[in-house]
Amino acid sequence: MPTSSPPDGEGSETSGTLAGVGEFGLIARLTAGRVQPASTLLGPGDDAAIVAAPDGRVVVSTDVLVEGVHFRFDWSTPEQVGRKAAASNLADIAAMGAVPTALLLGLSCPESTPIATLTEIGDGLWAEATAAGAGVVGGDVTSSATLVLSITVLGSLEGREPVTRSGARPGDIVALAGRTGWAAAGWAVLARGFRSPKVVVGAQRVPEPPYAAGPAAAVAGATAMIDVSDGLLADLGHIAAASGVEIDVRPPPVPARLADVGAALGVDPVHWLLTGGEDHALVATFPPDAGLPAGWAAIGEAREGSPRVLVSGKPYDGGAAGWDHFAR
Repeated sequence: MPTSSPPDGEGSETSGTLAGVGEFGLIARLTAGRVQPASTLLGPGDDAAIVAAPDGRVVVSTDVLVEGVHFRFDWSTPEQVGRKAAASNLADIAAMGAVPTALLLGLSCPESTPIATLTEIGDGLWAEATAAGAGVVGGDVTSSATLVLSITVLGSLEGREPVTRSGARPGDIVALAGRTGWAAAGWAVLARGFRSPKVVVGAQRVPEPPYAAGPAAAVAGATAMIDVSDGLLADLGHIAAASGVEIDVRPPPVPARLADVGAALGVDPVHWLLTGGEDHALVATFPPDAGLPAGWAAIGEAREGSPRVLVSGKPYDGGAAGWDHFAR
């Protein structure tokens, strides 16, 4: 007896849903007509993909995004969710000084999920991966009560040494590439039921990580680096702890648009700049005699002392230093 699902559009109650097209029908829709980069030697369609690793090493990172926790479809389109899911992981590869090469998707969702939702998520994944120079090379689909995206990204160091969190030294310059605070401001706007300013809300929906800044920092001699996913102070805290240094930062200048939003919502925008996550900027330390690559701006220094992060020489007293899923 055939067990395949009926073709989409036959008028059943499952028409237009995952139950209607089945796992392999969905995979066909997500992969048809896609162009892979040269690093993809064998893409989707076999038991496993094959991705080139010219220097014999592969950088790997995984993130899990859960509907209602990391994204909401009343705030974002499925395409925006796909882009955000990819960007949050691609930024981790850049933070190691590597170049993204391949992305894999683990998808769990109810069988009633509309196919249009899943194909638009796929469109977003492909668009962001392509923008970073990577391909989508495989994954898995299974059923669950909640829509969950598990993203794994591979990257190449291109012969360079990785830039870890543990290399900062006293006297190093602390520098930032990309923006912070925008996604947090966007979340604050959306949480209050508003949908504008669009540029601020858009930062929460789709981050804009500076992918090329990671490898550029590695070439310039960066001693430590991290993706700002949970907040500038919180993530610099990881560098301070891993490197055994004290870090003192100056708050970045407040953009006029964030100042306006902060005034409207009664929030000090400096708090967003220092503690807001999900923009996926990069922050790194550089030797004092190293020139900063284009797109990087000095915001502080590392020095001898107990591992901690100060703001203009003092402990931050404006609230939590960043996001922690399990903090209470």
